[in-house]
Amino acid sequence: MKLGKVSGNVLKRSVWKQIHTRRDEIKDSAGADCAIFALTDTHIPDMVSCMQESAVSVRDKICTEQKNVSFASAGTFGEPVRTMAHLIQKCVNNMVISGAEPLAVMITLLLPQETEETELKALMAEADEVCERLSIQIAGGQTRVTKSVNLPFAVVTGYGKLSKKTYGVFKTARPGQDIVLSKWIGLEGTAMLARRGREKLLARYPAYLVEEAIDFDRYLSIVPEAAAAVKSGVCAMHDASEGGIFAALWELAEGAGVGLTIDLKKLPIRQETVEVCEVLNANPYELLSGGCLIMTTEDGASLAAALQAEGLPAVVVGKMTDSNDRLILNEDEVRYMDRPKQDAIYGY
Repeated sequence: MKLGKVSGNVLKRSVWKQIHTRRDEIKDSAGADCAIFALTDTHIPDMVSCMQESAVSVRDKICTEQKNVSFASAGTFGEPVRTMAHLIQKCVNNMVISGAEPLAVMITLLLPQETEETELKALMAEADEVCERLSIQIAGGQTRVTKSVNLPFAVVTGYGKLSKKTYGVFKTARPGQDIVLSKWIGLEGTAMLARRGREKLLARYPAYLVEEAIDFDRYLSIVPEAAAAVKSGVCAMHDASEGGIFAALWELAEGAGVGLTIDLKKLPIRQETVEVCEVLNANPYELLSGGCLIMTTEDGASLAAALQAEGLPAVVVGKMTDSNDRLILNEDEVRYMDRPKQDAIYGY
C-alpha cells in the first residue's frame, strides 16, 4: 500500500467491515475522527435525561520529519518541528468540531535506545506548554524505550465532554447549504515542505517568504473559528487534513451522502503556498491542510461575515447538492472531483 492515509475503499472493506462487535454506549466510532461514548448514571431513574456524552480523539505521528537519517545521528528530534504541539492541537481540533469541550490528553511515547533524557524532557515540556495554552491536562500515558522503533513515535489520545444537547448538531450537511472555508488551504503542508526544501526555496525566493511559509504552523488551531461558527448557525464542520482540501471536501460529501459544487477560484490560498508548491512540484489542493475548517450553513454570507468580524478569514466556496456528483468549477470548465489521493507531502 502507499504511504500515508489508507484509502476510503480499503478502510471500508479491510478495517470497518471486520469490526462486528457493537455496544449501545458507543455513539460514533468507525469512520469518525472523534469517537463519542454515552455515559449514564445508573442510580438515576431517568437515564435519557441524565445521559452525558464523552468525546475521544486519537492522533499519532513519528516525532521527526527527517528522511533517511537515524534518530541517533540526528542528535535531536529531526527538524525543529513542534510535533507534540501538532498532535495535541489536532486532537483538540477533532473534538471541538464535534461540539465537545476538550479536557485532557494521554500521551504514549515509544523511544529508540539512543534517546537522551534531555530530548524526552524537551518533548514533554512542549506538550505541557501547548496544554497550558489550551487549558487541558496531561492525564497520563506511557513512556517506553524499545528496540522496536528507530525513530521516536508518539500517540496522543484526547478526552473531552459533550452534552446531549450538542451531540449530533454539527453533522447535518444537507443539499442547498453553503460551504464556507476558514483561513487558507495547504497551510500545514506548506510549513512542512518549506522546512524540508528550505535551501532550494532560498535559492529562488527571499528569506522572509520562506520563513513565513515555515511559520504557517501557527495557524493550525481551528478552535476560534469553530467557536464562532457554533454561535453563527453552522450546520456541519469538518477539518481539512491529509489529502488536502479536495480530500476533505470529498469526505464531507461522502459522509453526508450528498454531492457538492466548488468554485476552484474561490478556494483561499496564500501566495507562499503557491510559490512553495511550484518549486517543490506539489499540488496545493492535495496538500495537508490542517488549520482550514470546512463549514456548511444555510446562510454562508452571514457565517463568513461573522467569522471575519472576529478577525478570522472566511469565504463561501460552493454549495452542497442533492446528487452524488462532486463538481469543481474553474471558470467555464466543469470537472468531476477525483477520489482522495495520496497527500502531496509524500512526493517530496
